[in-house]
This record gives sequence, C-alpha cells and structure tokens, in this order.
Amino acid sequence: MPLVGQVSPVIELPTALEQRWQTMRILMARIEDALAKALQAEHGLSVSEFATLSALAYSDDDGHLRQQFLADSIPLNQSSLSRLVGRLEKLGLTERYLCPHDRRGVYTQITDKGRACVEEARVVYVQTLEAALAEAAQDEDLAPAAAWLAKAAQPRPRA
Repeated sequence: MPLVGQVSPVIELPTALEQRWQTMRILMARIEDALAKALQAEHGLSVSEFATLSALAYSDDDGHLRQQFLADSIPLNQSSLSRLVGRLEKLGLTERYLCPHDRRGVYTQITDKGRACVEEARVVYVQTLEAALAEAAQDEDLAPAAAWLAKAAQPRPRA
C-alpha cells in the first residue's frame, strides 16, 4: 500500500468539460447542503419541499400545477414528487385535485398556509444561498462558477 503524502492529492480529469462539470457538481453539493441545513433548522422543510412550494407560489397559473409538470420543474421523479406532495398536503401547505377535463391528470394547489410558509422560508433560502456563494468565492476552483451565479443577484441596470 502506498504511503499517503503530506500534500493533498490533485485530481485532473482528462478534459476541461469534465473538470468544469465536476466543479459545478461540487459547488451544487455544497450549496444544497447549506440550504438543506438552514431550511430544516428554521422551517422544517427539505430543499425539495421548498422548491415545490416555490414552483407553485411563483407559477403563472395561480398556484396550481399539474403534478407531471411540477415533477419536471423541481426536478424529481413522479413517485418521489407524489410522496413529497403527500407530506405537504398533511401539513396543510398544498392540496391535490383531479383535472376536470382529464381524470388521469392530478393537480397540486398551494394553500394560503403554503404561500405564507414559502414567503417566510424564502428569506432564509436567499440568505443561505448568498452566504454559500460568498464562501465558494473564496475557493480558487469554485470562484468562477460562484461569481457567475452571484452575478444574478446583482440588480440589473435599467434601460
């Protein structure tokens, strides 16, 4: 067995595309972990639950979406979304109903309680996201991707 050196090993993937994709995956994992901890601690929500409530609250369809569309927008597979929506429904944050024109279609509707929850949790979500990006900006490898994402947080100049 080789001896472990004092210096951290370096992993150099064969192409720039693979290297950049790995960097994005690392950045996403760190941000997702920070968001998961903050949302759970402050609001008892998972990142997927928050994403579901956000998609419903900010949809242009008055807070209801067909479950297949919702699953694709989170993204989650259909069975995972169904279980997640069931949990949100038990908490009174969403409700489900059948499509009146196609009985096979199931819609999820956000409730007033769900809207209030997502508005409160959004403060923690955005603060945590900004803090995670600021932390990632200190990492030489993650800084370019973090800067690209953080740029979206800057106010846009008015025309």
